[in-house]
Amino acid sequence: MDTISLLTLRLAEAMGLYMILIGIGGLASPARWKAVMDDLNGSPALVLTLGFAVFAVGVTLVMIHSIWTDSLAIIVSLIGYVALIEGALLIAVPGPLIRVGHGSISFTRAWAVFSLVLGILLFLAGLTGRATAIV
Repeated sequence: MDTISLLTLRLAEAMGLYMILIGIGGLASPARWKAVMDDLNGSPALVLTLGFAVFAVGVTLVMIHSIWTDSLAIIVSLIGYVALIEGALLIAVPGPLIRVGHGSISFTRAWAVFSLVLGILLFLAGLTGRATAIV
């Protein structure tokens, strides 16, 4: 896949690897994700800390990569904006997001497979892509 930026390729690899690991974790131990959600439900400090970390990652991604020239760059940029918004929501109004998380626990394996497949695709796109000037 051709993209305009080498940074897009490296970020796609990193995001893909992260999603692969999340997918493997969800398949290997779905009960752990229920425990994580239970911990988040019982610890406002943990939610705030997680929100700060996710917000910081999102802001950093948006600051260094807001490129809308090709499909891979758009996907990488969107992931940054989603992280920024998710982190902001966890900081400001975590309740609705935590409820969605609890509601999705019964679909842990499906989310894990989705994450694994998307992660593999992103990782391979970053690994095999070329950074060229798009005309």
